Amino acid sequence: MAEIVTMGEIMLRLSPPEHQRFIQATSFDINYGGSEGNIAVCLSNYGHNVGYITKLPKNEIGECVIATLQKYGVDCSAITRGGNRLGIYFLENGSSVRPSSVIYDRAGSSMAESTVDDFDFETILKDIKWFHTSGITPALNKKVAEATKKAMIIAKKNGAIISFDLNYRAKLWTKDIDEKQKLIADMMQYVDICFGNARDAALVLGYKDENFDFINGDYSICVNEENMQKIIKKYNFKYLVSSLRESISASDNYYSAVVATKEDVYIGKKFLVHITDRVGSGDAFAAGFIHGLITGKSKEEALNFAIASSAIKHTIPGDLNFTTIEEVEKLSDSNGEGRVVR
Repeated sequence: MAEIVTMGEIMLRLSPPEHQRFIQATSFDINYGGSEGNIAVCLSNYGHNVGYITKLPKNEIGECVIATLQKYGVDCSAITRGGNRLGIYFLENGSSVRPSSVIYDRAGSSMAESTVDDFDFETILKDIKWFHTSGITPALNKKVAEATKKAMIIAKKNGAIISFDLNYRAKLWTKDIDEKQKLIADMMQYVDICFGNARDAALVLGYKDENFDFINGDYSICVNEENMQKIIKKYNFKYLVSSLRESISASDNYYSAVVATKEDVYIGKKFLVHITDRVGSGDAFAAGFIHGLITGKSKEEALNFAIASSAIKHTIPGDLNFTTIEEVEKLSDSNGEGRVVR
């Protein structure tokens, strides 16, 4: 099996062309994407042997997903087939003062109906070096959470590094909030590298500090040195990594990131990005940081590679990050002027 394995739900994305509103659309552009699948593709593009765990319907749409992943070199041998449907989401891309909008149609999807018995984790995770998943996956329901936890336990037993993106999605957190928080917080004992900050931890893990309101308070307190390191120590992470986004409009953002350890905090380079498609930028960031660490970069070098990886993804339509190590390193070593390559 692959050296890196990711696990999660992949969906069909339907978007009006260009930046049309839903009401204007007479056709939709088709993409396939989901956080962990996006990361698998990005890491494969960076030269890694990557496998992906999910459950897909046994029909032509499921075949389209596998064909898409295989096209970009992702090992699909751990994908199980069954269930009734692929989840769908509709994306209206925002522009300028109009934000993007997402409508989910994912209830009853094959992955949401999966159980621990659908996956032979002992075989799939036998020789891996790295396992990654996110808060989206266990938030689907209790049975998927149980499968996610078992995968993490087996990956850890086999000596893999485990990374976890808290990835809060409000539309998955409308009920059973306390139960979901307890389930996911219990998984943090297996996590080495967490992508998120105090706000994400409050929403996904039920993290609290009597001195701060992380959910409603100013975002700056969620990513400052004090609170990032408090989370590191509480959950015993090696690294806590968060993007830093300053929104000028739906079309333009300043983008940077921070990595915290128990000893220090480092803030990386900042780029002004003009956004073609923001979806998948966080996944490109996570993939960039994973790539940096697994190839022996320092945490500072890995962070700057991750920032550049995400910055480029903002310019690419669709969920997937079609870029190369060379492009990312060139941007990471530059000031982001975007000169023509001749």
